[in-house]
Amino acid sequence: MSLPVGVLVKNGSIPWSVTGVRDCWLGGSHHNAADRQIAERILLGAPYLAHVVRIYRAFLDRVVRYLVGAGVRQFLDLGSGLPVAGNVHEVAQGLSPECRVVYVDIDPRTVAEGRSLLAESRDVVMLCADLSQPEQVLDATSRCGLLDLGAPVAVLAIEVLHYVSDANNPVESLAAYMDAVCPGSYLSVAHSDHDGTLMAGLANFRGLCRAPLTFRSLTRITGFFDRLDLVEPGIVPVPLWRPELNESLSTDPEGFSTYCGLGRKL
Repeated sequence: MSLPVGVLVKNGSIPWSVTGVRDCWLGGSHHNAADRQIAERILLGAPYLAHVVRIYRAFLDRVVRYLVGAGVRQFLDLGSGLPVAGNVHEVAQGLSPECRVVYVDIDPRTVAEGRSLLAESRDVVMLCADLSQPEQVLDATSRCGLLDLGAPVAVLAIEVLHYVSDANNPVESLAAYMDAVCPGSYLSVAHSDHDGTLMAGLANFRGLCRAPLTFRSLTRITGFFDRLDLVEPGIVPVPLWRPELNESLSTDPEGFSTYCGLGRKL
């Protein structure tokens, strides 16, 4: 999740981070006492948010497994947050050990911790860069030498674009990434709609976000996939994208106001 590190309002408090809060909700172990305190306070006013985060993570798992099954072995995860709790490299390399993953996050503290966590991992790197600056990200990716842009790459922008303002033009940014990769590559996006029903509690929680969140209509979310061939079932509420038979993550999937899709570059 591509956000600056947050701090508690009380002077002298230890730092907390959005990625640490999410790790709490995902049942991970890479968070501190301040993260847990904030996570609990958020749920008092918006108890559904932990559920939303788990639904996003289940979608990430499904889309990565689909991509590996489709022959993709390279992943560029934009705004990844900490690579913990069933993240891309764990899922992909669990299915195909030759998979390579580049994580990108804007927060230096998150990247430093992520690199420490990945120290023993093979074919995985974490870069500190701003996803809304594709040239910066692609240059850093080239220098790390892990991805071959002449072979299919999956570009992932999941649970992150509502942190990118319209001024930074995420449509153009994603188009630049897709222009850089070869045919047969994929783009996956998951994004809250303009109503922002499920995420409004997060946006309005005092002191949590230093910048406003940007929710977009379904029509605008669809625009991220211009010039791409949508994989069935197209752009749908997150729980309805190729759900597993044993999944029961949402009692009202049609009313889930976040949408996702997967598009293939022809």
